[in-house]
Amino acid sequence: MRHDRFHGRHQTQRSCDAPDCDEVGEFRAPGERAPGFDGPGDYRWFCLDHVRAFNSGYDFFAGMTADEILEAQSPLHGWERETRAFRPNGNIDSAPRWADFADPLEAISGRARAHVRARQPAQRQDGIVVSPEQRRALDVLGLPLDSDRKALRSRYSELVRKFHPDRNGGDRGYETRLQEVVEAYQLLRKAAAFA
Repeated sequence: MRHDRFHGRHQTQRSCDAPDCDEVGEFRAPGERAPGFDGPGDYRWFCLDHVRAFNSGYDFFAGMTADEILEAQSPLHGWERETRAFRPNGNIDSAPRWADFADPLEAISGRARAHVRARQPAQRQDGIVVSPEQRRALDVLGLPLDSDRKALRSRYSELVRKFHPDRNGGDRGYETRLQEVVEAYQLLRKAAAFA
């Protein structure tokens, strides 16, 4: 029985590239280097026995000159060219912009608008401005933006009774939620909107 836990095994129907082998080629091995080699190129596909034989005789440096071998062994190999992330201009010119992406379902822009809206102060019908922190506290308590002090106190009492360990048979599973409710109430009871 074959296990898929072997590192490097691919589910494929290719046959092994070794001559006269009828096994399935589930393991890939590097292809031949061509002039101007820059990467693995085409892969060869082998069965387990043949990939083991290939690996035991594989020489990464085959076909390289002494200077190319020295360069490939250098700890600085690959750092001689500038990558986009380390450009002196801070990658400003080539950074992707949101306008470059198609968003037919408005998944990106809708989420961005909600994020911006959550960070802006909101104004209630009575003209009082509610900060983003106060709005998040209202969300924790499950209250609408135009709630008054009486609604705040009533909802706080209801949630404390619901999440307190004394009401849940000593179950401390709601302690984090209770702490959030208490912190939200402490913030809101001092706010001008609930004075």
